[in-house]
Amino acid sequence: MPAPISVIIPTLNAEASLPGCFASLVEGLDRAILREVVVVDGGSSDATLDLADTWGAEIVASAAPSRGGQLRLGADAARGQFLLVLHADTRLSPGWTNAVMAQLGQGPACFRLGFRSRHPMARITAGWANLRTRLFGLPYGDQGLLISQDDYAAAGGYPDVPLMEDVALARALPNITVMPATATTGAERYTRDGWGRRGLKNLTLLTRYLLGADPRRLAKRY
Repeated sequence: MPAPISVIIPTLNAEASLPGCFASLVEGLDRAILREVVVVDGGSSDATLDLADTWGAEIVASAAPSRGGQLRLGADAARGQFLLVLHADTRLSPGWTNAVMAQLGQGPACFRLGFRSRHPMARITAGWANLRTRLFGLPYGDQGLLISQDDYAAAGGYPDVPLMEDVALARALPNITVMPATATTGAERYTRDGWGRRGLKNLTLLTRYLLGADPRRLAKRY
């Protein structure tokens, strides 16, 4: 029986972060639950595609760097019964395969969020994100998404938008379970902009989107 999971990773000039993501996926290869890793590239000019090829990923080219569009292409190309959608700078914690295998067939799920930062605000920001997910069922893409092909199709898939594609799909899904494993992500934007300022900006963008703002316009402010 083929391995059940297709991993989908949208990329754009991700050579610095992609190796860490791939390395964390080796556990899934060792346990034979990953059928393929699909990298959907939006036009990288660095070594992203060389790295993807070296790691044996399937590569799909996107006509434009739109994360929602890239993820839609990746889902169309995926052959597994389940999709595991990750960002290029996401690293899954050791033991993540146990959580994923227990969740298969139980409905959509995401990981707990963590940041690769020792800043005191990193824990607070991650805690808010995890609370938001549990209360409102709105995980962001950096928490990953595990979803069956059937549930993905029933929800209409990812919209071809450059921002909030993760929230749009989450709102179309039934309850999303938070699995007992962590997806850690880089904190570069928070370090650059300041933790409070970046957190407030993200909350403002989410609120404006939920009130009906065009994701394309919001992406210009992101």
